[in-house]
Amino acid sequence: MNVSRSTIHPEAREINRLIRFMGSCILCALPILLTSSTPPTLLERLIKGGVLPVISSNGPSTFYEGPLGNTGFEYDLAYDFADQLGLELTIIDEDSPSSIITAVQNGEGLFAAAGLSTYRGNQEANIRFTTPYLQPTLQVIYQRSMLKPKTIDDLLDRDIAVIANSPHVLALEKLQQQHPDLQWREIPDSNTADMLEMVHTGRAEITLVDTTAFVSNSVLFPRARVAFLLAEEDNIAWLFPNNNDDSLINAANRYLAQAIESGKIAYLEEKYFSKPTVNEGNALAFVKRIEERLPQWVPFFKDSGKEHNVDWLFLAAISYQESLWNKDAKSYTGVRGLMMLTNQTAKGLGVADRTDPQQSIEGGARYLISVRKRIPEGVQEPDRTWMALAAYNVGLGHLEDARVITQRQGKDPNRWDDVKQFLPLLAKPKYYRKTRHGYARGWEPVTYVKRIRNYHNILIWHYENLRRQAANNATTDKPENIIDNMSQL
Repeated sequence: MNVSRSTIHPEAREINRLIRFMGSCILCALPILLTSSTPPTLLERLIKGGVLPVISSNGPSTFYEGPLGNTGFEYDLAYDFADQLGLELTIIDEDSPSSIITAVQNGEGLFAAAGLSTYRGNQEANIRFTTPYLQPTLQVIYQRSMLKPKTIDDLLDRDIAVIANSPHVLALEKLQQQHPDLQWREIPDSNTADMLEMVHTGRAEITLVDTTAFVSNSVLFPRARVAFLLAEEDNIAWLFPNNNDDSLINAANRYLAQAIESGKIAYLEEKYFSKPTVNEGNALAFVKRIEERLPQWVPFFKDSGKEHNVDWLFLAAISYQESLWNKDAKSYTGVRGLMMLTNQTAKGLGVADRTDPQQSIEGGARYLISVRKRIPEGVQEPDRTWMALAAYNVGLGHLEDARVITQRQGKDPNRWDDVKQFLPLLAKPKYYRKTRHGYARGWEPVTYVKRIRNYHNILIWHYENLRRQAANNATTDKPENIIDNMSQL
């Protein structure tokens, strides 16, 4: 990821310094000309500096790099908070809950937005949490090849692995009081993806994962299934250092209360934690093709992505939806190749051989860019990209017809979430007979966009997982293994 400590804005470093020397040290460092008996609060200094440095951890339920820049549940929430304060958000990436807590305690960022459980408030000193904004439920996860456990008694002879020093350990300790034979092992320096991978690969039989984290990570590990829910609920909140200045944490609590009341939190939950539309069979096939088919085309996707300033994983997701990364793919309508270009489109793009993988990918990238440029100016990102995808599938004319219907129905024709509700109406005579371009299978572009977004997210999480594994193995793997791992990134 391109988000690291080195990306912190200079003003953020000054703020961090001030945090570490609060109290008397701050007073000593203030300019002599400042004669007011009340020094400015942290929030006042932040507003003056213009930057909000926040600690998080790269991952599907926190923040990651999407086709239009950084995104993710925690990123969107922190970005909105910073925006309301009139500040620029800067992310400091830490790779584990323990390192996040240490960074907060050391004043390396103002607070952590990383999906942390308030359980840690009872385990660590000098930290405090905001009001919780998520209350996910713990789930028992098992490997699909084994007999599905239905009760706690079914777990007594199982190999249970959980994240060390996590609320999952606390839940098991409570259960152990009623079930003394319950045993488990704790995996240090691990996260949800590690636990699901252990179950997926059979290196553990059981783990515990909360509902939101499971949805975010499960598409990579389709052999890991939900057995049953535990009664235990977790509380997720932002983490602050425990100091004498309450101005920022009070502002955060006010913002989070407003975000819950306004439906902002519910919207982000739906956006990031809704169950993907990729079923288990498709997910297994997709993961297999990521490993077996995609690597040979990666250089072409990367080259075209760099040339046209498009995330190469996004191009790869489109290609998977079009051809399953099969260079010999051909439909009954005559479209062919990795990006399934029509003969007419290929000629218009100057593609001499649409069955040539490199030419097909380059042509598909240029076609996507050309379509996106033709979307009306009033459509902003990310809606612009989603509508360009829809037009890539159904055509600009039909997309415009749907936007007209959307406006007639009192909705916003510049928002994809509104337009996608009315695209399916293009298949009904009552509507398409009054449009300029007539009938269209309007439900198809809706499904098309949704699938590509899902595939793109899975690809992002897959490659971030590879990067993390390569980094973790760098000190233990043989050099040739590290090079082999990194060549896939």
